[in-house]
Amino acid sequence: MSIPRLRYGAAALILLAAVALPSPPATAAGASYVALGDSYSSGMGTREYLADGTNCRRSVHAYPPLIASAAGYSLNFRACSGATIPDVVTAQLGALAPTTSLVSLSVGGNDASFVAVLTECAKPAWMSNCNAAVDRARAVITHQLPGGLASLYAQIRARAPQASVTIAGYPRIFNGEDCNAGTWFSPAEQVRLNAMADLLNATTATAASAAGFTFRDPTAAFAGHGVCDDIEWLNGLSNPIADSYHPNRTGHAVGYVPLIGASLAGSRVGVTQATLQSAERSAPALARQQAAYAARDVGITPKEFALPDLKGPAARAAAARAGVDLEDPASIQRADRAAEARQNAGR
Repeated sequence: MSIPRLRYGAAALILLAAVALPSPPATAAGASYVALGDSYSSGMGTREYLADGTNCRRSVHAYPPLIASAAGYSLNFRACSGATIPDVVTAQLGALAPTTSLVSLSVGGNDASFVAVLTECAKPAWMSNCNAAVDRARAVITHQLPGGLASLYAQIRARAPQASVTIAGYPRIFNGEDCNAGTWFSPAEQVRLNAMADLLNATTATAASAAGFTFRDPTAAFAGHGVCDDIEWLNGLSNPIADSYHPNRTGHAVGYVPLIGASLAGSRVGVTQATLQSAERSAPALARQQAAYAARDVGITPKEFALPDLKGPAARAAAARAGVDLEDPASIQRADRAAEARQNAGR
């Protein structure tokens, strides 16, 4: 299981030294800000969540509360782990109004079943097929996602006609190394998974531009801070497992806040100790606010990474077919490399 490369205390010192918070524009104070979307906006991965009666895993360490605290915005924090485009339409758009000034949104990864793809690719190749899973996801991104995003964006504009809307993309998760003993992401598989994130961002950027929205791509910001990098902004295999492969607190504070904050505020937004304290103080009020929406959020199911199970019936059957000795790590690794080579040869 991965050990975080940087503890939160040290991370906070670095992020506070790295960014400075200018005074927000006077006209921005108290602006109505609605944060929509999925787990990359709700803060899943930060390991501390609002007690709001839902499974949305909203965190004050996610970029929306941090931006709101830094700039003095009035936040409605509707982002929810597991949300797809239909979920945003059904459960979240009701928070928008003609008076809404600012909107942020990340969505599309769950529509392409990105977490399920990660779960498949994490297994040894002799009991999975990462390439086929990626191909299915790419087909959804290419053929289904553009229409879904266009419809969603049109509904956002209709409900919040004056709002400045910023669409957040997804970072590349991998750096070519898998340092987690319980997963089998090969370098080639990591390349394909990163390329899938690139395709998702490109597709989303095109739809955002057509709608007149701002798209922010976090790829460059997160470069050098992927899974297994010396300073991770993205969790690898984590405890709890559900937090795996999501931005950690530093990823939100140093990766997403400057990126999305600059678009929403019109000037650089950073995180200071005062910002962190203000965001943490907002937790009870945000929890009460979102508890009022719990009946809507109950229909959204978190999409959670599943640890490869090499002890279950499916693994034993696959091992028998592949001639793998499950008690021998070397046998598992040899069969993994051989099976991946066969799958790549058949592409």
